[in-house]
Amino acid sequence: MKKAALVATIVLLGTLNTFAQERMSNQAEMGKPSLGLFGGVNFQNINGKAANGNQLTNTLVTKFHIGINGELPIAPDFFVQLGIQYMGKGSKGAVQFTDNAGNHTISRTLNLNYLEVPLHLIYKPRVGPGNFILGFGPYFGYAISGNAAFTGSNAPADSDLEFINTAPTTDVNNLIYFKRIDVGANIVVGYQLQNGIYLSLNSQLGLVPINSKTATDMVNKNTGFGLSLGYRL
Repeated sequence: MKKAALVATIVLLGTLNTFAQERMSNQAEMGKPSLGLFGGVNFQNINGKAANGNQLTNTLVTKFHIGINGELPIAPDFFVQLGIQYMGKGSKGAVQFTDNAGNHTISRTLNLNYLEVPLHLIYKPRVGPGNFILGFGPYFGYAISGNAAFTGSNAPADSDLEFINTAPTTDVNNLIYFKRIDVGANIVVGYQLQNGIYLSLNSQLGLVPINSKTATDMVNKNTGFGLSLGYRL
């Protein structure tokens, strides 16, 4: 009886040890939770339709971003990444303006400042001395401030943007009215070294109009791409 109990105990301890080793191996294979700090430069534009229905012909503006995110392993080489970041956005282009002198074209530079929460599914297989990074997912942005700078003959004075859902019908130009909420999609490609330093390229596509609702065909959406340098703790 004692021998049977001893054998059973040895078998149980061996099973538990094997289970523990397998669990540790799986955890090592999956990776571990980490915190990342990052910042970089981004090139932004606003695409869509002007008030007259024509396609916008804006040009890129150079902005910067900075943020923090966390990664949680969910399977070998796969992570869920959630973060918060400051993101500068905007565009530069020609717009139609109407005043007492009539209709004329002016140049407008838009500067929009967002707090964004990106949520990504990240694939990080081992490639060479580090890990390749491929990710995608939505982002949710909230405009905290913005301004418009105008140049040209009879151009209005520079002005802070007004964040409202519906533009006043009495303003025929609708040049400074925007919504605070922006929602879009991200694609991330990069490479992370074993020491935690990583470089990534991020592409953004806005999915909802950011301009205040008007009676015209105006539709403005954020687009852009950026380069980030980061470090995972």
